[in-house]
Amino acid sequence: MQLLSEQEIERRKDREELMKLGINPYPAESFQINVTAADIHKNYENNKTDYKDITIAGRLMSRRIMGSASFAEIQDATGRLQIYVRRDDICPEEDKTLYNTVFKKLLGIGDFIGVKGYIFTTQTGEISFHVTDLKVLSKAVKPLPVVKRDEEGNVYDGFTDPEMRYRQRYVDLTVNPEVKEVFVTRTKIISNMRRFFDDNGWLEVETPILQAVHGGAAARPFNTHHNTLDMPLYLRIANELYLKRLIVGGFDGVYEFGKMFRNEGMDRTHNPEFTSMEIYVAYKDYIWMMEMVEQLLEKITQSIHGTTVVTVGDKQIDFAGPYRRISMYDSILEYTGINVSEMDENGLREVCKNLGIETDASMGKGKLIDEIFGVKVEDNLIQPTYITDYPIEMTPLAKKHRSKEGLVERFELFVNGKEIANAYSELNDPIDQRERFEEQLKLAARGDDEAMAMDEDFLRALEYGMPPTSGLGIGIDRLTMMLTNKTTIQEVLFFPQMRPEKKVKIATDEDFMVLGIPQGLIPALRDLNIHTLEQLKEQDANKLFNDVCGRRKKLKLDVSNPTKEEVESWLE
Repeated sequence: MQLLSEQEIERRKDREELMKLGINPYPAESFQINVTAADIHKNYENNKTDYKDITIAGRLMSRRIMGSASFAEIQDATGRLQIYVRRDDICPEEDKTLYNTVFKKLLGIGDFIGVKGYIFTTQTGEISFHVTDLKVLSKAVKPLPVVKRDEEGNVYDGFTDPEMRYRQRYVDLTVNPEVKEVFVTRTKIISNMRRFFDDNGWLEVETPILQAVHGGAAARPFNTHHNTLDMPLYLRIANELYLKRLIVGGFDGVYEFGKMFRNEGMDRTHNPEFTSMEIYVAYKDYIWMMEMVEQLLEKITQSIHGTTVVTVGDKQIDFAGPYRRISMYDSILEYTGINVSEMDENGLREVCKNLGIETDASMGKGKLIDEIFGVKVEDNLIQPTYITDYPIEMTPLAKKHRSKEGLVERFELFVNGKEIANAYSELNDPIDQRERFEEQLKLAARGDDEAMAMDEDFLRALEYGMPPTSGLGIGIDRLTMMLTNKTTIQEVLFFPQMRPEKKVKIATDEDFMVLGIPQGLIPALRDLNIHTLEQLKEQDANKLFNDVCGRRKKLKLDVSNPTKEEVESWLE
């Protein structure tokens, strides 16, 4: 059973009334539009003759009914526009039903209409659309939340509950149109990035999302099963190993924008499904990649904001290069005063204990260093900073450092305390790579569920020879957060993962009878759209008494009217 509010019941009745009038509330035919609200506001004053015979469509967002003429607002994808609806204009014949009944009574906020007419300026100077023809395009049977704005357009009573906004993004986008700008910016970030890569001659490709071996990152995968092949498969945690196969195959540069899936925790910067861009360029190293990333981010921020300086919270972040570079060991030394570069696993565990960092037996040397770095260093990296030269245990897919024993050629880019990019000089020695995978298997045996699996086909590809290559991954969601000044990843995802909605418990007849309600009166309650105990408790005793007595008579129920005292006892 679907629980309906009084407004929802009334809107369904309006829908039925439209049908009785011969008006289809959901017509199948196209409605031709030749103008948008933004176009009108921008260009009308300079080209008034172009706006004499135009059509536009959108949602009704407000109405001011004034007898035989009314003002309203419609909202299309580009913004809002005031419309002027006069009865004799849309009803030139004797039949005034379209105005008197349809527009005034059966249409409501949230309904879609299409209008034809011309633009004029009101006496108060507001650009408005004079309607000469009106068509119902879609009847909304659920009311939109009411968002109140002051004379300057500032919201003071809006649809602001994050739980509701993220779960019902379609409503959020409708009543909070400024939210659209976040996603417009997100698209611009991706399109600018794609243009930069294409201009350099690198090829956009697609690789499998369902993979037989999960690899390319240290993360827990989602697993599934393919019935026909009768084999387990994993949603990819990274696309790295397939993109490298393409470098082996002869491409000099490949990149992919794609969804990654990691079966891990959720917080303000993590969603189990996220968007990543990975790029691999042959004959390059991680030093070259640092310079490329600086050029890329400068271009993106300049294109979107007109400057490389971006406001993030209360900070001003400058994406103009060059960025600071500091090794992981040196960054830990700088912010803790402890040199961990020569420590073994036991020494690192002691450091973690002294710093109050929790550990477990599954953590190897790399994980312990990563924990120290994450707790003591990350939050201090506000301006764009490259953390370089990671311990070999932390990065099974990166090439050994050319001059520093025990390290690999890797960097991560941190901005405002968050990692937004990760890059290596890629490991292309198949013998070394196999040994690294074997070390990962040992960690997995210790209980590390983020350890990488052995990928024999990837090793076979490397055995055919891969040229020197540099690879980069950028988290699109986190980059979008920074460039739109948002503090949670949910704000930059159209449909973030959410816990299941709590289902409303429909009361049984027995639930009502426990409260002393005679079984014969329960149909009257249900006819009043009271289906839960919560709905019952919200009722006013006097009104409920009158309503139940009225419905008992209307439904011809074979039971006596309750007394007012009895109704009051139901609500106690």
